Amino acid sequence: MTHDYVRNGTTSLFAACDVGSGSVIAQSYRRRRHQEFLPFLKLIDAAVPKGLDLRLVLDNYATRKTPAIHRWLLKHPRFRLHFTPTSSSWLNLAERWSAELTNRKLRRSAHRSVTELEDDIRKWISEWNKDPRPFAWTKSADDILETLAAYCHRISSPES
Repeated sequence: MTHDYVRNGTTSLFAACDVGSGSVIAQSYRRRRHQEFLPFLKLIDAAVPKGLDLRLVLDNYATRKTPAIHRWLLKHPRFRLHFTPTSSSWLNLAERWSAELTNRKLRRSAHRSVTELEDDIRKWISEWNKDPRPFAWTKSADDILETLAAYCHRISSPES
């Protein structure tokens, strides 16, 4: 940050990616609690055709751990939740998409208010969804597991 940087507030962006098409359902909220997560789940439920099952890959943030969320999920069995291990956000394609948003839009932008930021994000998402691009893994599962095994071996071996 520069010496003249001024933070004008923050927003929390919930995002869901269709891994097949690359399209995104996203919504900004001023806070990141279960009270905001529940309307986002309802937004996904309304946007995705009823006959499709939904698999959501989530981080381990506490928004999904409340009784209200558990009750809602029990009434909506097409939602199946999966959780990334700690420090494994790269497994979540919504996180990868968020990096695109940051690199292609937010790093090049200045916003004087949270409302201006949220409007800018909404416009960028709308443009993204006009020509969405799914993300493709560039390594095979075997390559990833091999790299992980080498890393685990390296960190568990005594230093010579």
